[in-house]
Amino acid sequence: MARFVIEATPLDGLKLIQRQKLEDSRGFFSRFFCADELAHAGFAQPVAQMNHTLTRRRGSVRGLHFQYPPHAEDKLVSCLRGEVFDVAVDIRKDSPTFLRWHAEKLSAENGRSLLIPKGFAHGFQTLSDDAELLYLHSTPYVQSSEGGLNPADPMLAIAWPLPFAEVSQRDAAHAHLTSDFGGI
Repeated sequence: MARFVIEATPLDGLKLIQRQKLEDSRGFFSRFFCADELAHAGFAQPVAQMNHTLTRRRGSVRGLHFQYPPHAEDKLVSCLRGEVFDVAVDIRKDSPTFLRWHAEKLSAENGRSLLIPKGFAHGFQTLSDDAELLYLHSTPYVQSSEGGLNPADPMLAIAWPLPFAEVSQRDAAHAHLTSDFGGI
């Protein structure tokens, strides 16, 4: 029995993963990760790193982050508490959807995850206070390969649902894109 419903999004390779819950009077059980099932969705490498974040203030933005090759990574992003507007931006230079973005609401209640392939930048905005996310990465973080896009970049025109409450200095300092941005 499949424990996930895997849906394509408008951006090739970006998948919405819906965890199936088995519920009874005690609560629920859901499978969070299955290498066999998620390999068919595009997460074919082993999990190399897991990260957990807590963002306290509603309206805060984290991202948009990525790693340059050869350390580019697949990410499986899930919300454990609260709710977020989770965004992936296609930065694959040869992609027909280059610089297009797609977002999904992830929450503890809806049991959704976003499977973000290599070649995408990722970020989110909290829609609730005390939002917790869990990330599974196919590649360990390498500081010298880190990259980022400015979440307020007008060229991306991301329709963030709330005014920005907080953004880190690092994320706000990313330069806005110019027409010569070549992607990765």
